[in-house]
Amino acid sequence: MSKPTPPSGKQLPQIEIPEDLEPVYVNVVRITHSPSEMVFDFARILPGMTPPKVISRLLMSPLSAKLFHRALGENLAKYEASFGEIKIPGDSSSLAEHLFRPPQK
Repeated sequence: MSKPTPPSGKQLPQIEIPEDLEPVYVNVVRITHSPSEMVFDFARILPGMTPPKVISRLLMSPLSAKLFHRALGENLAKYEASFGEIKIPGDSSSLAEHLFRPPQK
C-alpha cells in the first residue's frame, strides 16, 4: 500500500507501507551507539510489567539519526502549533527519573 507524497518543491521518494504491517505502541526507548551506528531499542512498559520488553530495534547511521532528530523536532513544533505545548512533567529531576520512580504513597 503506497501513501501518496504531498506536492512540494522537493521530490520525496515514494514509501511503500505493507498492508499487513502492524503498528505497535511504545513508551520507552533505549539509545546506544558506536562510532558507526545508532541503536534505538523501542519498548513498552506497563504497570506490573518488569522488565520492559523490547518490541523493535532500529539501526541508523549517525547522519540518518541526526536528520531524524531534525525532522522529529520540526514535526513536534508543527504539532504544538496546532494543539498546544506538550508539557514535560517533573521539576529538576530527569524525565527518566520522573517516569520510572516507584509509586508515591
